[in-house]
Amino acid sequence: MSRLVVRSGAPLRGQARVPGDKSISHRALMLGALADGVSHVTGFLPGGDCMATLGCMRALGVCIEQPDETTVVIYGNGLRGLQRPDAPLDCVRSGTTMRLLAGILAGQDFDSVLSGDPQLLRRPMRRVVEPLRAMGADISDTDGHGPLVIHGRKLHGGEHTLTVASAQVKSALLLAGLFADAPTTVRQPGPSRDHTERMLKAQVNGKWQMANGESATQPPLVIDGLTVTLNPAIVDRLEPLKMVVPGDISSAAFPLVAALLVPDSEIALLGVNTNWTRTGLLDVLAAMGAQVVLTNEGEQGGEPVADLVVRSASLSGTEVGGDTVVRMIDEFPVLAVAATQARGTTVVRDARELRVKETDRIATVVAELRKLGAQIEPQDDGFIVTGPTRLRGATVDSHGDHRLGMALAVAGLVAEGETAIENAERIADSFPGFVGIMQGLGGDFTV
Repeated sequence: MSRLVVRSGAPLRGQARVPGDKSISHRALMLGALADGVSHVTGFLPGGDCMATLGCMRALGVCIEQPDETTVVIYGNGLRGLQRPDAPLDCVRSGTTMRLLAGILAGQDFDSVLSGDPQLLRRPMRRVVEPLRAMGADISDTDGHGPLVIHGRKLHGGEHTLTVASAQVKSALLLAGLFADAPTTVRQPGPSRDHTERMLKAQVNGKWQMANGESATQPPLVIDGLTVTLNPAIVDRLEPLKMVVPGDISSAAFPLVAALLVPDSEIALLGVNTNWTRTGLLDVLAAMGAQVVLTNEGEQGGEPVADLVVRSASLSGTEVGGDTVVRMIDEFPVLAVAATQARGTTVVRDARELRVKETDRIATVVAELRKLGAQIEPQDDGFIVTGPTRLRGATVDSHGDHRLGMALAVAGLVAEGETAIENAERIADSFPGFVGIMQGLGGDFTV
């Protein structure tokens, strides 16, 4: 699907189930590989990024079966059972794969190399490399980027105070902490995704005995507000996982915003992860006047889930910054589309991280939405959108960025005429089946 054509038309109606959460799918593969026993994970996201992680774990000697696209059975090798890979590990385009695996591989007894596609090798890695080096890791980067050359060794525990809230840095440190000689503590300046802690807690917090046989006074993993501490002295093994991965709210964002913007629409998105560290977009859209109702709330795979019922609504501009940015960092391309149809001005700040995603998402979002007629101005750490604006169909380019490609498709549903999105094949990195789901809801999509 190198070219996707979208036309505006009928309202969106019906219900859909979006693919499994990408962040959780990555972590399930890694932690299942380190477990003692067989992990069963359903609802797995078979997108390009997660398949990169699956390939890397297999290259590290882990047997992983895939009975169907969304089910993986992981025969864990244990904490010390990974094997030296025969070649550099190919992370393809997945930053999560490279950064989290760096934490695991730093504490092994063999050497390894993490590499990937040119797009990935442009992304910053020193944010992970430097705190791992503080634990004693021997990692060489390439001018702050991949490939990463890792000489595995014994790591040291310690305290880490992050200057920027980052789930990937936090996760890399906690995963490295499994192989350290003392507790690892990570202090965050604000909230970030907590999927690693939730999964690890399920795998280790039944243990209360130290390696020397003495009883522990605290569980292996302690979460105190924004501070997480892992004590490896109590962790001799990880329990295998048995979980259902909930729907990815970052994927749900695209049909959700489309239904808000296309007049007379009403859809339901089923079984979506509503972990509070991921729901920044819902909070921002509510402030803009969106009608999103959570129903059938429950828990799935240790994560809160709900069905999201979405009706078209008239939106107003707003300001986004601070801690909210981290809680919706992947949703800014589609928020920019929503802002083009909102009354007044929408200001995004404190989002400089967008500069170092799959693309410079500030520059590419601004450039491509302007082709459709949007009034959007770039800022060093965000953008300013003035609306509402009548968008007009044009030929645009996703620049190989899956989230930009889907955001442009949503824009095409409200633009006059026909919008053609070039280089749309990368949409499958995070949302395989995107076109089919949008067509099922009534969207006019042609590949």
